Amino acid sequence: MRRSVKAGAAALALVAVLGIGAAATGALPFGSPRPGDEAAAPPAPDPSAATTPTPAPTPAPTPTPTPTPSPTPVLVPAPLTGRPVAPEVAAQHPIALMIDDLRAARPQSGFTAASVVWQAPAEGGIPRYMLIFQEELPTDVGPVRSARDYYIAWAAEWNAVFGHVGGSPRAISMLAASDHGELVYDADEFRWGGTYYRRITERSSPHNVYSDAASLRKMAGRVGAEDGPLTAVWRFAPDAPLVDRPSGGIIRVAYPENAIEYRYDRATNTYLRGVTGEKEQIDAATGERVAPRNVIVMLMSFAPLNDGSHKKRLEATVIGSGKAWIATNGQTLIGTWKKASVTAPTQFFDADGQPVTLTVGQTFIQVMPLGSEVTVMDGPLPGSEVASPSPS
Repeated sequence: MRRSVKAGAAALALVAVLGIGAAATGALPFGSPRPGDEAAAPPAPDPSAATTPTPAPTPAPTPTPTPTPSPTPVLVPAPLTGRPVAPEVAAQHPIALMIDDLRAARPQSGFTAASVVWQAPAEGGIPRYMLIFQEELPTDVGPVRSARDYYIAWAAEWNAVFGHVGGSPRAISMLAASDHGELVYDADEFRWGGTYYRRITERSSPHNVYSDAASLRKMAGRVGAEDGPLTAVWRFAPDAPLVDRPSGGIIRVAYPENAIEYRYDRATNTYLRGVTGEKEQIDAATGERVAPRNVIVMLMSFAPLNDGSHKKRLEATVIGSGKAWIATNGQTLIGTWKKASVTAPTQFFDADGQPVTLTVGQTFIQVMPLGSEVTVMDGPLPGSEVASPSPS
């Protein structure tokens, strides 16, 4: 601190000395103008002569690039339902599964994913189902049961993978003659159980065999069924406009051990299905109501099959023709079914012999023995107060 005070004092003394010297010699302080310098000073700038700066050009906005639109996916009609799907989906090989219909098997799984469902008599008054899957596979499906030869004839219409658990002697013989897919691709649980089928513990045998989507697709490849183009055999059209649909309507048929009822729902354009013990049939896999877009009832000749088993098995005249009721968009027409050979499609015609047009979506086919009572009552059309009965 002392060194700083002394240095400050010395600096003040030096300033004083410099000031005194300037005054004594007449010299001007540093920076002061000298006499005569005023004339040499530059003139003040003329405001009017000032140059206006040129404004910087406004940059042009960079155009926002137009995004490239995503290509619209190409859709084609699914061959069994007419639903719009991707081409690779429409080419998936159909898979048919035999499904149990005993009371102990209900509620069954897999119905809502099926493209077409067949139900027909088996034996002892107990019917059986065959579910055909094409554009969609079920998350869970079952209980899977044994084969009958007339179901093989319906599955052969699509050269389907045919899933079952054993079968009648005639069915097994028919499958043995088709070991290379001549009619169907045999997918017996007796061979593929534990690999593509599983037995659940919640139900007792024989009502406990199930499968699922991933297993079914793998099994289809394993038995040699390849995906490829499929040709639709039925005609499909979109839903009728709401204003053209009737209100209500009922279809009833009955097997000795299961009575079936459909109630037409105008809002959804579906036939809400109920069965004995289940007024509202529910798919156990999805929790959804079973409700097809189309319902077909066809009459066919059934007779006892003398195969020596004493199990009261039946044989059916699947090749030929017969009477049929075709219900779609809430309206029912009476026509004819025809099937020319084991592998030929079952087709449906109106009273004039023209192919019928179904509504895009799922179809249920009820195959009934000749002489069965069929009750069909369409609801009233818009502007009408009287329901339209369809005689049996």
